[in-house]
Amino acid sequence: MKTLDKIPTGKIERASQLVKTGIKVGGNYVAYYGEKIVNPSLNRDKLNESNAEDIYDGLKNLKGSALKVAQMLSMDKSIMPQAYVDKFSLSQFSVPPLSAPLVRKTFKKYLGKYPEELYDSFTPDAMNAASIGQVHKATKDGKKLAVKIQYPGVADSISSDLALVKPFAVRMFNIKGKDSDKYFQEVENKLLEETDYILELKQSIEVSDWCSKIDNLRFPKYYPEFSSEKILTMEWIDGEHLSEFTSHNQDRVKGDKIGQALWDFYMYQMHYLKQVHADPHPGNFLIDAENYLVAIDFGCIKHVPDEFYIPYFELAKPEIIGNPKLFNEKLYELEILRHDDSKQEIEYFTKIFHDLLSLFTKPFHGDYFDFSDEDFFSKIAQMGEDFSKDTQLRKMNGNRGSKHFLYINRTFFGLYNLLHDLKARIDTKSFEKYIPS
Repeated sequence: MKTLDKIPTGKIERASQLVKTGIKVGGNYVAYYGEKIVNPSLNRDKLNESNAEDIYDGLKNLKGSALKVAQMLSMDKSIMPQAYVDKFSLSQFSVPPLSAPLVRKTFKKYLGKYPEELYDSFTPDAMNAASIGQVHKATKDGKKLAVKIQYPGVADSISSDLALVKPFAVRMFNIKGKDSDKYFQEVENKLLEETDYILELKQSIEVSDWCSKIDNLRFPKYYPEFSSEKILTMEWIDGEHLSEFTSHNQDRVKGDKIGQALWDFYMYQMHYLKQVHADPHPGNFLIDAENYLVAIDFGCIKHVPDEFYIPYFELAKPEIIGNPKLFNEKLYELEILRHDDSKQEIEYFTKIFHDLLSLFTKPFHGDYFDFSDEDFFSKIAQMGEDFSKDTQLRKMNGNRGSKHFLYINRTFFGLYNLLHDLKARIDTKSFEKYIPS
């Protein structure tokens, strides 16, 4: 794979790259509509493939938050066309890596030594490369190590990248009003945290310790002495990324075992620790030779305050969803309904969220849930498609919900998709045995 000797870090430089990408996408639309005149039956599949490829090609060399957005979008299989999901999912662990000279320069700057001075061996070529950093293999005193190196300038470009994305997001999601900044600030804060490897090291050690009791789940050991704000060294664990495993696994028992570990891991964090690994994409999980689930990335941890946690999970209870008065109260607590809403807006959003939550919270309504249920996921996909075509929704103020929804909803969408890929049948109450009485 081609390596990079330089990553654009300046605002103008990065904006120019995005403008070039926009011009390519515009050309794709011109070609599509020209071809459709000749062939009226032409569908949008070819257009989606061309756009997905051009957008991904433009973002992969920028890396950082621009590529992270693509990674986040690839997790939403219910809304994004498949061509975008397929292409953007490459951002999870397969993008052009830094060149060897740039890697050595990063080591010298942040650990004061070149990699060959720190480790007994070090592979100059990256084993995996994602949106914020890339991973190299090393050895020390007979131990196999994974060394994650952050791309230069990633943290410095986050604010400018989001400033470029904001006008499109405001139009796409119909966000209005002065409160809209809270959503962008939440994303910026979490992205900045992901670029702080000292914080990630602390979070990795803590979560590994807290969750070590969960069956069929394991974590790498971390090495603070070989880590810094831009370099993170941990134990190398052989295994397949979760998406590689699910592409060939036909054993439902294995899928159930791994899925149960994944569910228990997330529910224990959410309901007991009140903080959760908020980046559940396949590149952050391995399956080892014993079919244990291995969690390998703790850069994005979302803390869940009680004022959000309590009403959020009360809305998962059928007795709340089925009680119009209590349901309405929870919508106000979670800022889904606003006190300046019109009667039309109250009626409209109450119905939308009642339909959405009645479906999306089904896994919490019983002791077991089968995530291979195609009917459940097709209904979620259909609901997403209906929302995208709803002309009335475009006229409403889209500034809805607590800022905490951004990463908590992302967590559950990602978790559901991973469990669906595993075709896992889950004991939804199993995690409770790990919580101290």
